Amino acid sequence: MASTADEPEQPLDPAEQAPSVDPSITPSTPRRQKPGVFAGQARRKGGRRSADIPHVDVARRPKHRKNSTGPRRRELLQALGIFQRATPDQLWKLTRPGNQHDKLVRDNLLDLEDHHLVRIELVRKDQRQVWVLTKRGHDEAKKLLEPKGIRVSALREKEYDPVTGKLLGTSYDDHSAAVTSTAAELHRAGIGHRLGFQTEIGHRLADGYVQRADLVVRAPQAGVPVMLLEIDRRSEDAHDLVVKLRRYWEWGRLLPRDADKRITDRVRPRPDAIEHVDHEQRLWRRFYPPTGREGLVPLAFVFADTTEAKVANTVAELEEAGRRYWAPRRFDTYHRGITARDYSQAVPVVVTTLEQLQENGADAAVWRRLGRSGEQTLTAALDNPDGDALFRDQEARADAEEEQRRAAEREAQRPVCKRCGQKFTDQRWEETIAHRTAWNAGDVSVCGTCHADDVAREEAADKAARLQAAAPPVPEDDQEPGRGRGWFRRRP
Repeated sequence: MASTADEPEQPLDPAEQAPSVDPSITPSTPRRQKPGVFAGQARRKGGRRSADIPHVDVARRPKHRKNSTGPRRRELLQALGIFQRATPDQLWKLTRPGNQHDKLVRDNLLDLEDHHLVRIELVRKDQRQVWVLTKRGHDEAKKLLEPKGIRVSALREKEYDPVTGKLLGTSYDDHSAAVTSTAAELHRAGIGHRLGFQTEIGHRLADGYVQRADLVVRAPQAGVPVMLLEIDRRSEDAHDLVVKLRRYWEWGRLLPRDADKRITDRVRPRPDAIEHVDHEQRLWRRFYPPTGREGLVPLAFVFADTTEAKVANTVAELEEAGRRYWAPRRFDTYHRGITARDYSQAVPVVVTTLEQLQENGADAAVWRRLGRSGEQTLTAALDNPDGDALFRDQEARADAEEEQRRAAEREAQRPVCKRCGQKFTDQRWEETIAHRTAWNAGDVSVCGTCHADDVAREEAADKAARLQAAAPPVPEDDQEPGRGRGWFRRRP
């Protein structure tokens, strides 16, 4: 894990190792060696005995620590494999936050130490021990993490000064401690599983620069499918944080190298055309799942070991100078009275402090979204109530109002029958204005009923005329109707 400022620590003296201290447990006094064991005594080939462990009182070791070879052993090895170094307090929150304190974790660490899987690298000023994996423990952590696709941190090997023989590389910078503590507080609040955390994840930009996130959390069950975290102990200027925000924004707009040629040809001459490319076709979707919200991958700034005034000034500068990258835009249909905002090209940015996470919990209202006032829970801060959901509602209402207005205007233009005074039906109206049916529309000034009456009268007259034309002619009157017949009968 990259460090920004090293704090001088007290290297662990094998002859004077201090036990870890928990606020809920009274610290024990340094234990003495058993009689007959000299400092610097060579290790026995048959393995370590109780007398060879000066900082552990074997008589006080609880018997249940042998269960660490089961789930507890796996949990601790996984946590140390991901975060490289951690204190018992941090490991307690990363593995068993439901316990009241870290005593069980410390017991399990001692048992793992007996199996040569972990070791104490140093003791901090607050008397808390910092534990790391041994070579054997690192190999076992790989077997637990690599099959799950989780990157294992580098092995911390013992290095000694060739002249003085002093143990080197035993500093535990506060930045690394703050990163692990942030993950521990998130896990304690139910935001992410220990296997859902990753540290120092690189994001390569188009110019080749790699922007590394201090912490990446994936907590879909908590409503946070993915979130990048930057931990700042005010060792960086506010301008540097703005630059980081810009880099994440640029990375979120990149296209993969094998992107569709039609898309690249459209985007290359006009970079702003990327706004019309679906997120599913961008590079970041190859690494992270959908966020469940509009916009790019959310980013969180967690400030630690600083004052409220410095945090307020930094956030104000970040909010003002980085507005282009986190602020939403207006939709193109704003003239229709739509007040919703377009977050599709913005990076959701939330800020908090490590002290707030430790005092109130990461699931409390301790997160502030840039562009908003007040603090919210994490999911509420990441949600966009004035985004797509509001836009769909407002657009539907605007469409309905537009349809009503058009219907009212059309109704006002509807013709009225000059004969009976009734309004035209839609069918009659179309008949009077359609060119293809105008030849049989008849009198266009009358409604459909009156037009039907006219048609009925015309049809009746036509029928009567046809019947009259088809009837036989009536014969003329005969003056002597039976004369001819009479002559015919009297012929001989």
